[in-house]
Amino acid sequence: MRLTVAEARKRICASPKRVLLLPPDITRMHSGAGRLAEMLYKLLADEAEVHVIPTLGQHLPHTPAENRQMFGEIPNERIHAHDWRGGCVQVGEIPARYVDDLTDGAADWAIPITLNRMLMKEPWDLIINVGHVVPHEMLGFANHNKNYFIGLGGKDSICAAHMAAACCGIENNLGNLITPLRACFNRAEDEYLGHLPDLYVQVVMARCAAGELLHTGCYVGDDLETYLDAAKQSRRENITVFDQPLTKVVCVMQGDEFFSTWVANKAVYRTRMAMADGGELLIIAPGLKRFGEQPEVDALIRRYGYVGTPRVMDQYRQNPDMQDLAHATAHLIHGSSEGRFTITYAPGQLRQQEIEQVNFGYADLKHALARYQPEKCREGWNTTADGEKFFFIPTPSAGLWATKEKLDGRRGGCETG
Repeated sequence: MRLTVAEARKRICASPKRVLLLPPDITRMHSGAGRLAEMLYKLLADEAEVHVIPTLGQHLPHTPAENRQMFGEIPNERIHAHDWRGGCVQVGEIPARYVDDLTDGAADWAIPITLNRMLMKEPWDLIINVGHVVPHEMLGFANHNKNYFIGLGGKDSICAAHMAAACCGIENNLGNLITPLRACFNRAEDEYLGHLPDLYVQVVMARCAAGELLHTGCYVGDDLETYLDAAKQSRRENITVFDQPLTKVVCVMQGDEFFSTWVANKAVYRTRMAMADGGELLIIAPGLKRFGEQPEVDALIRRYGYVGTPRVMDQYRQNPDMQDLAHATAHLIHGSSEGRFTITYAPGQLRQQEIEQVNFGYADLKHALARYQPEKCREGWNTTADGEKFFFIPTPSAGLWATKEKLDGRRGGCETG
């Protein structure tokens, strides 16, 4: 059911005394969800005690400065960092047989449901999930109950879920309304979160004629249809389909938002279905300074690299560190081109040796900026001064690019709508 925020709030609790806002973290700053969270805080703070937990997952907690950058005037003491290792409680699990059936045998393990202790143990009159619905590599589309099971999930949940999605195949997930993992999360929400007084505020974005990302939809409600309606709009507006694959793509991952390949690799995820065999993807990433969001994940990525699914899975079966950090192993699968095309990074703070160590190509940032001049480019086809033609994508995390053949020829989700 589509509602306004006021209607949804009244339906759940007309006069809330304790409110919890669950927005994304700074890696989704371009979505405007932080500004929306600030607006909701100001709307509710006069009548209720309002707290905020950014849905970090295993990303790094914000600094006070990042909280101000993301959430404006929300007091820092009201913003609580999610602790994915020590701050969660187990509330249940998705049975192995159910996971096995949904994934056609690709994943045959249970998915534990461990969630943020503050969310589950403290009393709330109203919980508002805020986020951006956009094609996503694990869940088909981001947001909705991903805020809970990944954004506020514990280590066991995050690891089991990431690996299950990776085993299904990233290209089978992207842009499907209900993927196997989304179906698991829907079941978990029904079974374990039905008592929460929650609602979803989900935005959809698209580029206008001037090339700016603007909000084109806002969906408010407390049911699955709220997600499905938002995802269907995102599918219409955020997926660009080509008749022929692209041989050269240049992307920019903004320097104030993307600091690790863990998140900057969205440039790989969202363009891979459009890339030609033998093509090149160049990622200009001035903020890039690490590979993983956590030190141990960063070390694992440096140790094994983005070397393709067969080799990663072989290493996974043999190495306890990859089994312990299974979500990072899944990330290594997602971030590889499987040898089909080259991935070249122009990083701000990583050296050439570091980039090449993980099996990416390296380009000098100043040279890449001078050659491709992204500040002058519009999304679409552009040409360098010496005649090189390239397809430019300014914010690849805001959409999905694919050939018609790739979209039509893959295994779909549980319900493609």
